[in-house]
Amino acid sequence: MNVYEEVSRFYENFEGEKKIIGESEEGRALYAFFIGRHEPPVGISQAAIHGREYITALLSLAHIERGIKRGGFWVLPLTNPDGALLSEEGISSVREKKILLEMNGGTDFSLWKANARGVDLNVNFDAKWGDGVKNLRFPGPENDIGEAPFCAKESMALAAFTREISPDLTVSWHTKGEEIYWRFFQPFFRRQRDRRLAKILSRAVNCPLREAKGSVGGYKDWCIEKLKIPAFTVEVGSENLTHPIKREYLIELIERYGGALNALAEGFHGRAIHA
Repeated sequence: MNVYEEVSRFYENFEGEKKIIGESEEGRALYAFFIGRHEPPVGISQAAIHGREYITALLSLAHIERGIKRGGFWVLPLTNPDGALLSEEGISSVREKKILLEMNGGTDFSLWKANARGVDLNVNFDAKWGDGVKNLRFPGPENDIGEAPFCAKESMALAAFTREISPDLTVSWHTKGEEIYWRFFQPFFRRQRDRRLAKILSRAVNCPLREAKGSVGGYKDWCIEKLKIPAFTVEVGSENLTHPIKREYLIELIERYGGALNALAEGFHGRAIHA
């Protein structure tokens, strides 16, 4: 069973609140699951926006199963299903085989990060879009910013859903490096607010806080800049592991990162953190 089939089956069997927020370029559903209660904080936790990082989708299913004690979270396990399947199963998973083979320069798609059109979704958000040091303006396995912000179906759907929910905070799950990114040009008071929650998250998952200098256009960046809310990117898995991280490491990741959403909700609860 591939990762998309696994998330789809989980969706079918999930008895709580759930919805499909859109579809991928290949027409695959983008699933969202709600855990907890609709009371502050209500957050969004999204994963696998980069294809080769699909292990984070399985970590997200564990977050759903664990649930949350205070507040609530919308969990989106698989933001980039087409990219995940390209990484996991290769060219047989998509329709436009010739174009993608040319983009990739070969048949090995295991390191593919982008969607099925060669747009890197995590540089396709309207937050200093196109100013990143690694940004590219042609489709391929990674770093292509797309023709315009939100030109990809997946990033457009995630942005629209985020505006609809108006969350108190967001968390994005990536691999690898065991570190947390939380800054994106916040002014002083919001930076102080966000650092407090970042430290809570850091203690919960035993990862240091870092800055991603020269990186722009990500979902976290857009949440911080445009929505003015705390947003975090957590890079799970040791730097010594190779992409894509194998499923045999999933239990280890769940043990370390499984309590992150609860820690954030507890840290937020009872404290007014909006600027």
